[in-house]
Amino acid sequence: PALLGQACVQFRRERYQDSLDLYKTALRAYPGCPAAVRFGIGLCRYRLGQVKKARQAFERVLQLDPEHVESLVALGIMDLNSNEPGSVRQGLEKMAKAYEIYPYCSIALNHLANHYFFTGQHFLVEQLMEAALAATDNPLLKSHSYYNLARSYHTKGDYDTAAVYYGAAVKELKNPRDFFLPFYGLGQVQLKLNELKSALSNFEKVLEVHPENCECLKAVGHILVQQGHHEKALENFKKATKINPRDAQAWVEMGELLVSTDISGALDALKMATNLLKKTDEVVPIELLNNIGVLHFERGEHELAHQAFKEALGDGVWADLSSSNLQTLKTDSIAPAASVHDIIASNLFHHLEEQGTSLDVPWDKVTVLFNQARLYEQIHEAEKATFLYRLILFKYPKYVDAYLRLAAMAQEQNNISISSELVCEALKADDKNVDALSFRGNMELKADDWLRAKETFKSVQQLTDGKDAYSTLALGNWNYYAAVRGEKRDSKLEATHLEKARELFYKVLSLKPNNTYAANGIGIILAEKGQFDISKDVFAQVQEAAAGNITVEMPDVWINLAHVYLAQGQFGLAVKMYQNCLRKFYHNTDAQILLYLARTHYEAEQWQDCKRALLCGIHLAPSNYMLRFDAAIAMQKYSTSTLQKAKRTADEVRQSVSELKNALQLFSQLSGMGGHHCHGFDEKKIEMHVEYCKHLLDAAKIHLEAAEREEQQNRQKQEVARQLAMAEEAKRKAEEERKIQMERRKQEEELRRVLEQEEHFERVKEAWRIHKREKFQLNENEDAGGSSEKKKEKKEKKKRKREKQQKGRTEDREQGIEDDANSMHDTTDDEKEDAQDALAAAGLEDTDEDGDQEGEDAPSIKKARSRQTLSDSEDEDASPRYNTKNAPAAEEDASADSDGEAAENQGLDNYSSDKADEEAGEGTYVDADSD
Repeated sequence: PALLGQACVQFRRERYQDSLDLYKTALRAYPGCPAAVRFGIGLCRYRLGQVKKARQAFERVLQLDPEHVESLVALGIMDLNSNEPGSVRQGLEKMAKAYEIYPYCSIALNHLANHYFFTGQHFLVEQLMEAALAATDNPLLKSHSYYNLARSYHTKGDYDTAAVYYGAAVKELKNPRDFFLPFYGLGQVQLKLNELKSALSNFEKVLEVHPENCECLKAVGHILVQQGHHEKALENFKKATKINPRDAQAWVEMGELLVSTDISGALDALKMATNLLKKTDEVVPIELLNNIGVLHFERGEHELAHQAFKEALGDGVWADLSSSNLQTLKTDSIAPAASVHDIIASNLFHHLEEQGTSLDVPWDKVTVLFNQARLYEQIHEAEKATFLYRLILFKYPKYVDAYLRLAAMAQEQNNISISSELVCEALKADDKNVDALSFRGNMELKADDWLRAKETFKSVQQLTDGKDAYSTLALGNWNYYAAVRGEKRDSKLEATHLEKARELFYKVLSLKPNNTYAANGIGIILAEKGQFDISKDVFAQVQEAAAGNITVEMPDVWINLAHVYLAQGQFGLAVKMYQNCLRKFYHNTDAQILLYLARTHYEAEQWQDCKRALLCGIHLAPSNYMLRFDAAIAMQKYSTSTLQKAKRTADEVRQSVSELKNALQLFSQLSGMGGHHCHGFDEKKIEMHVEYCKHLLDAAKIHLEAAEREEQQNRQKQEVARQLAMAEEAKRKAEEERKIQMERRKQEEELRRVLEQEEHFERVKEAWRIHKREKFQLNENEDAGGSSEKKKEKKEKKKRKREKQQKGRTEDREQGIEDDANSMHDTTDDEKEDAQDALAAAGLEDTDEDGDQEGEDAPSIKKARSRQTLSDSEDEDASPRYNTKNAPAAEEDASADSDGEAAENQGLDNYSSDKADEEAGEGTYVDADSD
């Protein structure tokens, strides 16, 4: 017993190997011990992962004691965990046998209840769990029993009872790690009961045990969305999709969460979910395809939206809106002469059914069909849209949105009576429909039925307890219009209405903080009160918010910003803002904004730009006679301002006369319509403008004659000035040509002198080469003769000949220098320096400081330099002759010693003499060249 007690203690401490060793020791010491010892060995083996040996131990226990309940249960659990059909059946048989042997075995009861739960026999589950709870005091086993009871009631939809049993199961546990399923079940039930905070706490406990449980992450994300914590929820969904990228539901949840902030991301997430479902051959929900189509519609991708709606709808009459169906619809569609009865009549569809066309519209496809019709309406296929709306009303007569869209289409066609009747039909179907009431209120505002509109919007407020943002915003707009409408304003009443409008706009922002329309209304109120800087900041923020949301188009804020710039006198910015709005939102086709633009040009006194904007508006709205009146006023203003200018050209006066004639024509046309009060013209005022234009035309004749005389005089003066300018230009060109010719001659003369100096320099070089060659031949002759006297005579002859040649060259040089000095006497100082540099390069100019002397001594200085050059040349000539004379002397000295030595020395000395002569000659040539 001591060994068995120690083994049990070690098993409790989760020291399974030590416990196994103690059980083995006890078995070896007492081979005939009870079967429970082998059961302990089996448990230790199972905990150590030795499943086969554990099974052998349990089977050995059953061999020794066939009614050992614990071994039967252990083997049954092992069979159930194998997840094989045959083993599961055997495991259930073992559990049933254990229950027969001992009906109060809580483990067997729990496993049997688990089996009956999945077979749907919930009454057996409840009976078994009641017995299990009565049979055990173990907290973990009781927790399992309560859990089985709770999920049975959860499956039956009894969430309150299920919550009680889930709570009981949780109370039995000290740590969620022991058994976390009750926490998850309790969180699910609390989520159903809208106990979000408690549900979130239980799901978070499950995540502490299993932080990568995707189902729990999705549940937490769903709760956070309902609590308004969208960023945290998005993090949970992203984590779930990262853990299990094939979880389509997680992608759907994330896509739905991104719809309000990132349409592109939402679309990608929903498409990913669709692809995952298609890969696993699962049916893609219609709602998912509908959402994809709506997102494409919001992004303006109409073709992709059509494909998504078509896939969601499948086959049906909507799949092929053939020309025959539409041809029948053309005679039965919304037209000015049509009635509401014609629109909602079902004759067309009865006719189609008689032809065998199926018109079944399942309830889950009605929304998709409505969206498809809305798409046709957006791409201006009104016939198809009308057909689908009427089909929806044929199958579902109380579908209010279809009535409202038909009413909107009639309103677009300016068929107000039919639009109003369709709204009434919608209210007959649902008299408390907020959208229908709001639509009627807007129509009443446009019809200037202010009191009815106010009552309609107040009824919407009562239906929604003041929480409907649209009706609150509409009431704010009503108060603003009441403050500014009419020419005669009561300042107190105006201030009251503006303050009430401001309060209503702030109320909308409190209900929906991101409502850009309410913020735009607050900016309008501030601008009406003259607080332009603050209103401009508000409009700028609204513009930025609207630009970041592709589903919102707010041209109003652009127009309001332009209005503020106009009020502040910043006409350039106002014009730019109007033009950008006109181009961005209306494709330059809105007459009202063109009128705003013309007003800005008028205030800036840009009459021609004002006229152009008004003419564009007249082209777009020919029936708007106010635009014609404004255009005539602009022409009149331009003519008046031109004729009042101190200086004006005849062309400007002529254009003024033309504009006056056009204005007079427009005023004359409008005067004939003064009796028509619908246009709002004052006949007397128009007559005044007509008389004023006639008076200006008479005055313009005098101005035109004076301008033409002045223009003629100016033309004559300009002609005289032109002739003088041409004469001056010709004189200037002649002078420039003369200067160019002189400069060209100077350059040619300078080039000629340089060429002559180069030729002279080449002659000098050639003379020195000849001198060197003669000297070399002389030395060879002296060596061949062998006598110094002959050499001396030859040298004397060469010397005299050389002196004669040198004297002739010197005379030539002096004559050339004198000629150059005479020719360069009239040149500038720069030309003299260039000539001297050329002489120096030719070796004929001394580089002493005396060469800097100028003035009358220049010729004498040049002669002195020439003589100095000649003397230098003679010195250089003497140097080689001096070296040559040393050679015979060396020979005579050498001959005094011996004949052999003399001969040898004579040969060496001759060689040295030749080398010396050669070096002297080369040195003289290099010096002359360098000079």
